[in-house]
Amino acid sequence: MPGVLDAASPTFIPPSSTHQPSDMSLTGTAISDHLSAVFSADSSQGSLDAALALCSAILSDPAITHHSFPALFPPLAKAAADKKSGTRRESAMIVYGALYETVIPKSPITEVLLLKGTLPTVLDGLADKGAVVREASQYAIDAMFALLKEEALVVGLVRVLMVYVKGSGSKWQGRVAALQLIGKVAEKAVTRDGFLKEVMGRELEALIPVVEGGMHDLKNEVSRAAVKAMTSLSKLLSNDDVARHIPTLIKTMSDPSKETLQKAIHDLSQTTFIAIVTSPVLSLLTPLLERSLSSPQTSQDVLRQTVVVVENLTKLVHDPVEAREFLPRLQPGVKKIEDTAALPAVRSLAKDANATMVKAMKVGNGTDVPERISVDEVEKELVARVIIGTDKKKIWEQDGVGRYIAEMVRECIVAREFKRIPGCVTVYLEHFLTQDDPKRVAAEIERWAREETLNRFGNGIGEVDDEHKHEVEIVNAEFSLAYGGMMLLTHTNLTLYQGHRYGLCGRNGAGKSTLMRSISQGKLEGFPSKDELRTCFVEHKERDERDMSIVGYIRLALEENGDGNISEEEIVETLKSVGFEGERAEMNIGQLSGGWKMKLGLAEAMLKRAQVLLLDEPTNHLDVGNVQWLQNYLKSHTEITSLIVSHDSRFLDEVCTDIIHYEDKKLVYYKGNLSEFVRRRPEGKAYYTLDASSVSFKFPPPGLLTGVKSATRSIIKMTNVTYTYPTATKPSLYNVTASLSLSSRVAIIGGNGAGKSTLVKLLTGEMVPQEGRVEKHPNLRVGYMAQQSLHHVQMNLEKTPSQYLQWRYSSGTDKEVAMKDTRLLSEADRKQLETPIDLGDGRGPRRIEALVGRQKWKKSFQYETKWANLMPKFNTMISRETLVENGFSKLVQDFDDAESAREGLGYRELDVPSIEKHFEDIGLDKEIAMNNEIGGLSGGQKVKVVIAAAMWPKPHLLILDEPTNYLDRESLGALATAIKEFRGGVCLISHDAQFVSQLSNEEWHIEAGRMVKKTSNGSNMSLSLPLDLNSRPGSSAVSLASSAVSSAANTDVEDNHGEGMEFKSVKKGKKKKFTRAQLKEREVRRRLRYLEWLNSPKGTPKPADTDDES
Repeated sequence: MPGVLDAASPTFIPPSSTHQPSDMSLTGTAISDHLSAVFSADSSQGSLDAALALCSAILSDPAITHHSFPALFPPLAKAAADKKSGTRRESAMIVYGALYETVIPKSPITEVLLLKGTLPTVLDGLADKGAVVREASQYAIDAMFALLKEEALVVGLVRVLMVYVKGSGSKWQGRVAALQLIGKVAEKAVTRDGFLKEVMGRELEALIPVVEGGMHDLKNEVSRAAVKAMTSLSKLLSNDDVARHIPTLIKTMSDPSKETLQKAIHDLSQTTFIAIVTSPVLSLLTPLLERSLSSPQTSQDVLRQTVVVVENLTKLVHDPVEAREFLPRLQPGVKKIEDTAALPAVRSLAKDANATMVKAMKVGNGTDVPERISVDEVEKELVARVIIGTDKKKIWEQDGVGRYIAEMVRECIVAREFKRIPGCVTVYLEHFLTQDDPKRVAAEIERWAREETLNRFGNGIGEVDDEHKHEVEIVNAEFSLAYGGMMLLTHTNLTLYQGHRYGLCGRNGAGKSTLMRSISQGKLEGFPSKDELRTCFVEHKERDERDMSIVGYIRLALEENGDGNISEEEIVETLKSVGFEGERAEMNIGQLSGGWKMKLGLAEAMLKRAQVLLLDEPTNHLDVGNVQWLQNYLKSHTEITSLIVSHDSRFLDEVCTDIIHYEDKKLVYYKGNLSEFVRRRPEGKAYYTLDASSVSFKFPPPGLLTGVKSATRSIIKMTNVTYTYPTATKPSLYNVTASLSLSSRVAIIGGNGAGKSTLVKLLTGEMVPQEGRVEKHPNLRVGYMAQQSLHHVQMNLEKTPSQYLQWRYSSGTDKEVAMKDTRLLSEADRKQLETPIDLGDGRGPRRIEALVGRQKWKKSFQYETKWANLMPKFNTMISRETLVENGFSKLVQDFDDAESAREGLGYRELDVPSIEKHFEDIGLDKEIAMNNEIGGLSGGQKVKVVIAAAMWPKPHLLILDEPTNYLDRESLGALATAIKEFRGGVCLISHDAQFVSQLSNEEWHIEAGRMVKKTSNGSNMSLSLPLDLNSRPGSSAVSLASSAVSSAANTDVEDNHGEGMEFKSVKKGKKKKFTRAQLKEREVRRRLRYLEWLNSPKGTPKPADTDDES
């Protein structure tokens, strides 16, 4: 019951439950008499007694209760608005509360009449200046909320509240209360997590624009209430992918600026979408995407992100009926972008998105999706079964009772909650039918709803697979997977059985590692939680704990996983079983090679006692012996289920019991190993061979090296080099001497931790030897890919590949080269630069400011030196040897790097067409290269980015440390082909014997820090030096070549025969002297040729003018 107002206090007091309503009957003048009694009462209690008497009179014949309302509502509304009498306003609110609390339970048909006819007035009562009136109004609202069933909360209450909030004549206090009620219904739906949540989720399409409008109300109180209501509504989404962006999305609604819109679209485009997209998600995102598509201020980049998000959301909508409800709002904008976008790439993406939307709105066989059962259809079925007399047509039609019942029934049908239909029909039809007829009609409506739903949509039950009925199924997950701009898997199933070892196969970028990472992070829909199934993800990664001991690292990892009770003895024994014993067990994480880091990850998984092992490229960096150990471990532990991503075909052949293959964004299962898979799917042969059938790499040709006329002449060498790591007790490399030429195809071979990567880092300048020297040709450009490919890009994961390339080379210097140890100035170097030198030319000591030029001088170079505090006319030419002897080797090396870069990049510009073509030559799709952030790329794609960056300055020498890691077989074949055709030198480290055997003609075997050279038995792949390489010395520099190691000594390296290498300039013949007439004729020819070039199509190369043309 409503509360009672004590005459002496403004506090609203609940009435006594023992009050007995009067037993008077309703007469023609009774309503007026009862209202007079209510308004003339001496106290709030008296008003309440009179109000309850009024309700008793109305309920004396529940069948005609509604007949009283036309005479009741107008005088009540007039009293509620009486500005002169606070008592009448209070009494009116008491009557409303009594009606809600006593009439609705006994006459449910009055729900819709009271909601539509009185609730707006009660909400306006919250704006009254009298506290008792506001309290009475609030009590009436709370009574209404508590009495309504779930269907009525949405169909009745929420829809009336939406009309009120949008109304221009509503009070702002009432709008605040209405928004609070909407949020209250949403919170109730979230806690119920059933029918009400689903119905409210579908209602979001209408609710969100209304609540968003409230965010822009002039009253701050309304705006704040709208934000809170939107936050509550957002909890209905049940989509973890979008949930973390809710604050950003709400900010975009409350502050709809260009900047907030761009941020929201960008965040969505960088999200890994996994969960199925349903009506609530579409309701929230559709207005945002619609605004982005239609706004003239949206940039081309944001439009691209928008259409990609639209396409991927569409692919994750499982129900074509839901797609049909929302996508027509987005289609016109996408179609407009397809027709009018400035960039061809954006138009192409919009075309694909539009095609996906059209397909999504059709069922599997391509036919149009059937419409959901409508409210009109339900009402028609009700009318056909209910004989409505003339006296009852008004309440059925004009007062909307028939529509109200039909709307509730329709919500039950859409939710397929057919058992709820009788509760939405029977109690309301009792007014129109007698005896058992309401139940009969309700049963008929329920039967019709079931049959009609089945006819239109089927039952959706698939066939049961009994192939593995005698095995233990541990995973059966139905899901979709996408990464913002890339759809990976859609509407597919992951089924795993205990003890099986599954090889996950697909092209680079198909989503293999993303799938396993989603599983490990607990984000894959339907996959058992870690409490149900112990899952461990073993991937190759850079570890931050470089200074931590091995045992300490394992202990920390176990504690984070909740396994802190494992003893240190067990940890040590497990580490020993995988080879960590003796001196190696005492190493820090940072001292381990790539292979030993992978074995450390496997030891961690063993200690976690994983039931499911997720292995991402487990054989990367493992030598042959360790690969064999891993095979034996996996095959011997039949209680462990493994999901393996690997490009090592022999490894997959040896361990796999099943192959899961990516086909048309689905997971397709094949019994047997990789060989068995290839027999059934011949196109899978790409996993065995290194032939690039559909992928091709093309490396740019290197430029000429001054004075190098033979491809076999050494261009870089190390002599008697010894290197010991700071905390090690013995050298990693001892007394190593080696050299490389333009024709070199060298494979460095050795076990894990033998020193292969150390040797390469010494050659490239990553590290400086303690003994011996490393020398190179002054103009040599070296392209280098480190063992940890992420090492090159890990500080730029937020950039796209294109942006990374532009950042790295934009300043005319390679920013990554500047970070190497051999380029960093020590305190001694800085002190030396401040020290004046005396050349003995009589001008006294001077301090070097910079090197500004270089020219050939005898067997070496001399450099134009600018002196500090002196004019350029006092510049001096100083030989390279003199500068090096005086401690300026790094200054000389920096200048040499800049000069070599100018030669390599003479014809290269950092513009979009050039960058797109360069990445496509390395096998990376230009759309990914230009628009996707590096952090979201697969391992194989990141390797391609690193290779492309290394090859941009047209290097003479390419050094690849474990290039086969993360690349699929087709990409490996493409890389092998490109290396064979490359006209410069190649030095590579790889445990892939097939890859090495096809490419190397020389092997450097490293064991225990010593190196032994062997010539391969394969064909000699030495090349003669090409004479047609593009090179333009002295051209403007737009970027800098990759690492070239600095030298602390003379750079006169030797050729392969030990002979001193003289970089002599090529002698030019005597120029022909032209007569005056011949010169004039030549000038005419050149001018005509230039005019012809100006009229040629764009992109035609400019013809060169040569001095020797006659």
